[in-house]
Amino acid sequence: MKAMKKGFVMAMAVLFVMTGVAFAEHKYSDAVMKKTDEMKNLAGAKKEMPAEMAGVKKITSDELKKWLDEGKAVVILDNRPAKEYDAEHIPTAKRVGVDELLQNGPKEAETAGVKKDDIIVNYCNGIKCWRSPAASSLLLDAGYKNVYWYREGIPDWIKKGYATVEGKEVGTWKK
Repeated sequence: MKAMKKGFVMAMAVLFVMTGVAFAEHKYSDAVMKKTDEMKNLAGAKKEMPAEMAGVKKITSDELKKWLDEGKAVVILDNRPAKEYDAEHIPTAKRVGVDELLQNGPKEAETAGVKKDDIIVNYCNGIKCWRSPAASSLLLDAGYKNVYWYREGIPDWIKKGYATVEGKEVGTWKK
């Protein structure tokens, strides 16, 4: 009985250590987690997200469209839930949801083929949506260098009359 107890304790200790290591791999800083919670609270109160975020560059729809027209190497990340992405998204956009970034860490972006030196543009549902500013902060915290935030998001893109695609496919950009 004593040997069985000792074996159980050892197994639990190994499991705890392994689980701790797994969580440590994608733990974000306390500061960025606090900022993410603040953004969620603003969205819950239907308030606008901050106009600026330290370390994150902003981009407008016209600038982003120009980059796409020029064929600039840019990775566009749609940070909305899968259903919204499937319904309509910016051509070439990959879906990297902020919920998945929070749950799985930066490996979620890596799985989508995003590299730390890529030029990354995050967007969601506009100025009252917390997802893209949070995703921008999380990626910056994880060591991504060229992080842009399209604050106005998909509503502005559609309002401008720019092309969108539907479905799970990334799609291509056509001038």
